[in-house]
Amino acid sequence: MTRALIVGGGIGGMSCAITLRGLGVEVDLIDLDPQWRVYGAGITITRPSWRAFRRLGVLDELMEVGFGGDGIQICNAQGEHIGRVDDPDMQGEDLPGSGGIMRPELHRVLSSRVLSLGANVRLGLTVNALQTVGDAVNARLSDGTADTYDLVIGADGLFSGVRKLILPDAPAPTYTGQSIWRLFAPRPANIDRRHFFLGGKHKVGLSPVSSTHLYLFLPETTPRRGIIPDRELHLHLRELLQGYAGPLVELREGLSESSPIVLRPLEAFLMPPPWHNGRVLLVGDAAHPTTPHLASGAGMAVEDAIVLGEELAAAQHDVPAAFAAFTRRRWDRCRAVVENSIEIGRREQAGRPAAEQTELIAKTLALMAKPL
Repeated sequence: MTRALIVGGGIGGMSCAITLRGLGVEVDLIDLDPQWRVYGAGITITRPSWRAFRRLGVLDELMEVGFGGDGIQICNAQGEHIGRVDDPDMQGEDLPGSGGIMRPELHRVLSSRVLSLGANVRLGLTVNALQTVGDAVNARLSDGTADTYDLVIGADGLFSGVRKLILPDAPAPTYTGQSIWRLFAPRPANIDRRHFFLGGKHKVGLSPVSSTHLYLFLPETTPRRGIIPDRELHLHLRELLQGYAGPLVELREGLSESSPIVLRPLEAFLMPPPWHNGRVLLVGDAAHPTTPHLASGAGMAVEDAIVLGEELAAAQHDVPAAFAAFTRRRWDRCRAVVENSIEIGRREQAGRPAAEQTELIAKTLALMAKPL
């Protein structure tokens, strides 16, 4: 096991590159975006996800630019405190509580580590064909070149091309009934942890991502939306935030045509094993795409990389056996995150009481706090 191809240069792909380089594996990492850009403003990181980043070896760098909070403050639509979800106990580990980081900063830290470890990053490329021959995989790339690898990792996200190549009968992503609005904005000083505002027409969340900024998220129950021009996004979000009090008033009144707002449909599905075919393995959203209701998609992708490294080392170069062991370890945990994330979304859409929504969040975070 000396050469690996990783398809997808996002969080999961970069984490796998870091892990494989630590095992001495030569890594080619390809990404379709020729600029290797990152989309979105902020990302929430739970305590179990901070643990994963520590295992990856980048926690200290992330904490220099990120934010560690203390649980989730639950508020009603008027901004009054009505409850709290505490961070799970991590068996005495000294880890930050649930917080966040700006996506460009996370990308900078991970990509710098990937490059410093000597991974060969090639951009503007994807894979068009994969064929396993004996103990190797022949890969043909979109630029017409071909090469041979000992293993291939598909980390190319929700609409994974690798998944289509190796598991053509796998389920397809489906719209969950919600679209999510995200706003990147200056952080009011009193928002020192995640806040959920429940009981109004929509759930609204605030997640600090640095010492100065946060992002607001709002899952909207709606038929799948068409494209809204960027210059009109603030008008729609302002209307959705009508009737909310507390810090949401300041954020709503600060909206303008130049506000950084992103609107995306929420799509997911549960894909049962296998997640591999021969020497080609799916990780992250390519294997277990989830909605953001548990803020764990990124953390689960990093965990994938950690467990993959452990199983490859334990299997002594038997790649298919390592991939099978990887899936056995990851299946129950990933299934819980996907199923419970989708269920939280259903409860939001049904207007269930705040306690029914937060109960499932606390239960799942406690599950994720268990050892990998």
